Amino acid sequence: MSPYITYAVFAFVFGAVVGSFLNVCICRMPNDESVVSPPSHCPKCDYQIRWYDNIPILSYLLLRGKCRSCGTPISIQYPLVELLNGVLSLALFFKFFPQRLFEDGAPIHFLFTGMFYFSVLFVFCSALVVTTFIDLEHQIIPDRITLPGIILGFVISFFIPQLGWFNSLIGIVAGGGSLLLIAWLYQVVAKKDGMGGGDVKLLAMMGAFLGWQSILFIIFVSSLLGSIIGVTLMLIRKKDSTLAIPFGPFLAGGALLYVFYGGRIIHWYLNMGR
Repeated sequence: MSPYITYAVFAFVFGAVVGSFLNVCICRMPNDESVVSPPSHCPKCDYQIRWYDNIPILSYLLLRGKCRSCGTPISIQYPLVELLNGVLSLALFFKFFPQRLFEDGAPIHFLFTGMFYFSVLFVFCSALVVTTFIDLEHQIIPDRITLPGIILGFVISFFIPQLGWFNSLIGIVAGGGSLLLIAWLYQVVAKKDGMGGGDVKLLAMMGAFLGWQSILFIIFVSSLLGSIIGVTLMLIRKKDSTLAIPFGPFLAGGALLYVFYGGRIIHWYLNMGR
């Protein structure tokens, strides 16, 4: 196995291990519980999970999706979150550490820079995973994720020349302000609330990490995805237009698409018809 493949495998395993912790956050944050203690345990029989039963993805398969002590089924969410975070970590590794750089002998300062950018976006993507799964199940986006995320993204912007603190600040204002405006307009027209404050703070966090240029892209993509999936679900379930669908996962999808393909998509769009 080449060194590059070894690093790639490590990136995936690292992401999956962190994904195991994200599962704890997803389960406990909606109930305002500590994510540190008590140790992981079965919610049914309170069996404390041993380290060998807590190996990401693998333990779920070996246990056949059941608690070792009482046999209660374990939610498929656990391996899915671990797998998703592992894949995101691997994608970020490929983004910042292409194989040709290793073959050509990348300068040490480039490796440190790549590791910094990888770490920043890994934290950002992990936060999106947590907010997505919590919003899907509970229709809330915890302030414990978004508010510290806004501050962290703004502070980090001072150390990223391509972003810059002013760009990040405008991103916070544009992200939060644009959704506030949309929510207000919807309330005026429909005479009811259609968007929660959590979505507003989530988009503000995205603006802090990605800058104001990302906001229009994220809003457009998330609205498009939300419309397609929302209409599809209403047709399948034969519900009317009052079907409540959390918007946070679509915002997260738009942000991830911007992180990995935003530049290419925008370039393709601007060059259409030329």
